[in-house]
Amino acid sequence: MSEHLLLVERKADWKEHFPDLPVAAIDDYLKEPAEAYPPNLRVINLCRSQRYLSEGYYGSLLAEARGHRVVPSVRTLQDLSRKAIYSLDTEGIDRKVARVLGRSRVGLQPIVLELTVFFGQCAPREMQEIAGQLFSLFPAPMFKVEFRLQGQWQIHALKPFALNSLTSAQEGEFFSALDGYLKKPWRRPPRGARSHRYDLAILHNPEEQLAPSSPAALTRFVRAGRALGVDVELIQARDFGRLAEFDALFIRETTRIDHYTYRFARKAEAERMVVIDDPNSILRCTNKVYLAERLAAQKLPTPKTVILNRDTILRAEELIGYPVVLKIPDGSFSRGVFKASTRSELESIAKKLLKESDLILAQEFVYTEFDWRIGVLNKKPLYASQYLMSRKHWQIVNHEAKGGPRHGGFHTVDIGAAPAAVVRTAVKAANLIGDGLYGVDLKLTERGVMVIEVNDNPNLDAGVEDKILGEALYRTVMEDFIRRLDTARRSQAAAIRAPSPDPA
Repeated sequence: MSEHLLLVERKADWKEHFPDLPVAAIDDYLKEPAEAYPPNLRVINLCRSQRYLSEGYYGSLLAEARGHRVVPSVRTLQDLSRKAIYSLDTEGIDRKVARVLGRSRVGLQPIVLELTVFFGQCAPREMQEIAGQLFSLFPAPMFKVEFRLQGQWQIHALKPFALNSLTSAQEGEFFSALDGYLKKPWRRPPRGARSHRYDLAILHNPEEQLAPSSPAALTRFVRAGRALGVDVELIQARDFGRLAEFDALFIRETTRIDHYTYRFARKAEAERMVVIDDPNSILRCTNKVYLAERLAAQKLPTPKTVILNRDTILRAEELIGYPVVLKIPDGSFSRGVFKASTRSELESIAKKLLKESDLILAQEFVYTEFDWRIGVLNKKPLYASQYLMSRKHWQIVNHEAKGGPRHGGFHTVDIGAAPAAVVRTAVKAANLIGDGLYGVDLKLTERGVMVIEVNDNPNLDAGVEDKILGEALYRTVMEDFIRRLDTARRSQAAAIRAPSPDPA
């Protein structure tokens, strides 16, 4: 089988006179099991629509979950979707744009210029270095760059476009760039006097109803940090412009992709800060379709799970049966999760959810009196809690209760008293995401342990998750920030000491 695969929205998008390359329609790729493809496959996603939760978006998402090397990645799609995010990385390039376009304006419009980039290549020779730098930041098969003269020339917008939008004149440029790209070996993108050791910002929202840490917990984080020589400050969304003043960022507000929490994480990483939750963890954990594929690929036990689209709703009935749980991919705190007990309920709920996302998740309903939540930090178990179902409800949070969301009870135990299989499975699941801070939800049933999901930004609340560890919980988290900051500082020092390459 070929080592690369090109995904298109419709087979007709790959015209008869195009080169003979391995091409698949996105529907086929999404329906096929992961085992149908080699694990080292390189996927080029050329779908028309790659908006959030479209089939094109899921093409990149599932490729990552299956371990395939995909361009564009989900992160690139997200970064290109909002100028507030990608402008963070293009500020340095703007200076080069001003120099290049300031020298030569022959044939250019006086106010606006558009440049087409294919796999980091472009036609104007003088713009090639800029095109290459943009592609290294945002590896996407094709996008247009709009420059505007606003005092000086600068990047105004990056606009991805699709294969079916190519003009006849552009086809030769595109396939030449594609050929060069496929011949290159795959490389992962590069990672980028005080009385206290470090400055750490904790992002929170005092108005959030279901915040991951209460005011009492935030106070304990501040106290623990300062006891260890870290100056901890609580910040809010309005402090975005101040973020570079800090060495590290700890997000204690519910994260979402289309939300400023992701912008904060992205900005912190761009500034080479230590950040929890990091952007990749947010991207991976907030989408249940990615998690389902990732867990399945690693053969971790889960309830029976099926990914549905508009044409396959009844597969849930056929492969799982009733009752069945339907989930919107990016819900949190039991939001966007519904139970169907009949075909009419299944069809009604699924059609409603599919208005928001091209794919949804159907999962076997497995009732237990409580879910296990295992906190994992830096690939090690941190705490173990039991979250009980809300009274007369099948979830741990009842969002339909009178007077607002109603939680079930909790019971936190020593990590050594939790079932070993539960802790072991939780750590394996969290390690598939990264080395940050995660909360893994599991059920212990007669059939064994089942992973329900992995959460970034897990609850760390006074009187709940700290019931056993007390102040040690907050100190452990702060110590891990210090460890990461010390490591980053040593790496920077080593880079400075490293001898320059011999120009000869």
